[in-house]
Amino acid sequence: MKRLSEALGVDLWIKRDDCTGMSTGGNKTRKLEFLMAEALEQGADMVMTQGATQTNHGRQTAAFAAKLGFKCHILLEDRTSYDDANYNTNGNVLLDHLHGATTEKFPGGHDMPAEMERAAEKMRAKGHRVYVIPGGGSNPTGALGYVNCAFELLAQANETGLKIDRVVHATGSSGTQAGLVTGLCAMNSAVPVLGIGTRAPQPKQEQMVYDLACKTAEKLGCPGVVKREDVMANTDYVGEGYGLPTQSGIEAIRMFAELEGILLDPCYSAKGAAGLIDLARKGAFKDETVVFLHTGGAAALGGYDFAFDNTDRWVNL
Repeated sequence: MKRLSEALGVDLWIKRDDCTGMSTGGNKTRKLEFLMAEALEQGADMVMTQGATQTNHGRQTAAFAAKLGFKCHILLEDRTSYDDANYNTNGNVLLDHLHGATTEKFPGGHDMPAEMERAAEKMRAKGHRVYVIPGGGSNPTGALGYVNCAFELLAQANETGLKIDRVVHATGSSGTQAGLVTGLCAMNSAVPVLGIGTRAPQPKQEQMVYDLACKTAEKLGCPGVVKREDVMANTDYVGEGYGLPTQSGIEAIRMFAELEGILLDPCYSAKGAAGLIDLARKGAFKDETVVFLHTGGAAALGGYDFAFDNTDRWVNL
């Protein structure tokens, strides 16, 4: 990212996982490659998952279901209390429905995994073979997608002669970071991964990632390859809470859009980029080559239009 690198004084590259296909792409596509294969193997005819109102994971799950001929039901939790019509019906919600998924809304604070199991049992009682996918697709099966990504990233770096000093990305439900760390450790790459948190406090976020990385390593056949010190998260950029835009995130969206023509989303990728930008300004990446893993999510921008003031962009010439 030449212009952003010049603006921040750091050698910045980007891994475009917002371009993975399946309904505008995003990091969940890699996880769903493995999760949906498992659903097919188990003979499912319906997939069910859950997330926040503007869940990127739900949208990509609905797209996969459409392509593979599954029915899809998504449980949406209101984690922001926004009553804005665009937030509740536009963006990812619109795309969920366009892909043929049905949705169900719950107030914030619910035990969503339990609600999903209850919903799945109801559909099973009606004769459906339901495959349940955890929020974010974050289990050992889904995390294998980011083990694969780690292998792919190292192969691309080797092919181009690029020495990667650090990978930075937004971390939430933990599957992306757990898979990356597991893959990079399994390859003995010595490339550290910094997750910029979007939801939980640092101790909880790091423990979630470490626990899942250990389970993923076991599934991969290399138990013990990930050490606790391999898991690093910075949660200084969460702001007031999950799904709530921040000033630094909005700045990151504008910088990426205006300098590189790349779109971020306010919930995940913008907070990851906000951490990248602020840490770069503070000299945390001095003399490093940093790869920012873009986890996608721009489809949600239409649901967050209230967060942007573009009145100064309307001009009469």
